[in-house]
Amino acid sequence: MPIWEPQEECMSRDELQQLQLERLQATLNRVYRNVSFYRRRFKEMDFRPEDDLTDLRDIRRLPFTTARDVSDSYPYEMFAVPLREVVRVHSSSGVMVNPRVVGYTRQDLKVWSNLVARILSAAGVTQDDVIQVTFGYGLLTGGLGIHYGAERIGASVLPTSVGRTERQIKIMQDFRTTVLVSTPSYALVIADKVEAVGMDPKRLSLRYCICAGEPWTESMRKEIEERLFVKATDNYGISEVMGPGVAGECLEQQGMHLQEDHFLAEIIDPETGQVLEPGREGELVITTLAKEAFPVIRYRTGDLCSIHPDPCPCGRTFHRLGRIRGRSDDVVVIKGINVIPQRIGDILEEIKGERPVYQLAATRRGHQDQLEIRVEVTDQLFYDKMRDQKTLVDVMRRKVTNFIGITPRIKLVERGSLERVGGVVRLFVDRREQASGTEDQDG
Repeated sequence: MPIWEPQEECMSRDELQQLQLERLQATLNRVYRNVSFYRRRFKEMDFRPEDDLTDLRDIRRLPFTTARDVSDSYPYEMFAVPLREVVRVHSSSGVMVNPRVVGYTRQDLKVWSNLVARILSAAGVTQDDVIQVTFGYGLLTGGLGIHYGAERIGASVLPTSVGRTERQIKIMQDFRTTVLVSTPSYALVIADKVEAVGMDPKRLSLRYCICAGEPWTESMRKEIEERLFVKATDNYGISEVMGPGVAGECLEQQGMHLQEDHFLAEIIDPETGQVLEPGREGELVITTLAKEAFPVIRYRTGDLCSIHPDPCPCGRTFHRLGRIRGRSDDVVVIKGINVIPQRIGDILEEIKGERPVYQLAATRRGHQDQLEIRVEVTDQLFYDKMRDQKTLVDVMRRKVTNFIGITPRIKLVERGSLERVGGVVRLFVDRREQASGTEDQDG
């Protein structure tokens, strides 16, 4: 397949490192001047970007930026430009007290769409394709991020957003979709529904499936490819850094090319913060090199993976990220949404002023992830009358849904019945490998 920007994506490593250094120096100077959070940190350690950054490795002297830092800056305190220059605002899923808000200038949006065009092109997409985007089109970055990148290539975009699987398949068939963009699990939900309605998947026009939003395995890739007759590629993006387009697989399927002219990546030991050698698995840390509105320095993504420097047969010279293996923190990913179990307790506590004993359980029906919140019954929280009890459960469900964007099942359980370790309830259990059925449940 053609390379979208061969001059950039195939530049020599020496050229790339020089470009990275120049852009890093400019970024550090920008945040020092314009972002009080970073200016304060740099001054505390007596770091002067103009004098103290002469090598890319000098960035290791700087402290990490965390999700909590971004949440605490809500909504605009970490923006590096005046609000009048911000033309788009997105935010991450609500895993903290405040969502993590990011902004984009016109130039940021231009760069973003171009980087997404790179990873879509690497995955086989051309101007002749019809691309169906099943990511959400709200404040999260997935839907619009892919959308504008596909339009940059010249592909025809079907912004179908999430859910309503039968309708997705009808659109896929009627509009002759050639590229499906979805989470890996939802691609398998679509495969299940295609089979359930008796449709021959070969009647569809699909050629490629671009997957992102959650960890997945090679066995899942194989199943997607065999059941939908597509080539499936892995992709990575994170809202605080940009969104989709940070890294993506080419058709060689040997790891995700990191757009290194725009992002400087490190792999660290999540316990010590020590930078690890290429090839070793640890937590991914990213520094933006060209973001105007919302640059971040040494952002701890919480995602566990490795960086591979060996050449790719496709000809691109950017290093590649290995598959995301999980999280280094207590964040869990359900339906592509990040959820912190502790924050669910905060939401439940707000309802009656008492924190219930609860546990989150990730389950799976067919290939569709489900969130179940198991709450131990107490005299203070629940009532004798079924009507009043149902009302409280409905309030819990609605409050959690509004916060995280996923509708959970609230299950009342006997006191003392939740799984405990050392007398303490486990806040999260993963039961997704114990599939409980194959029926499709959109949500």
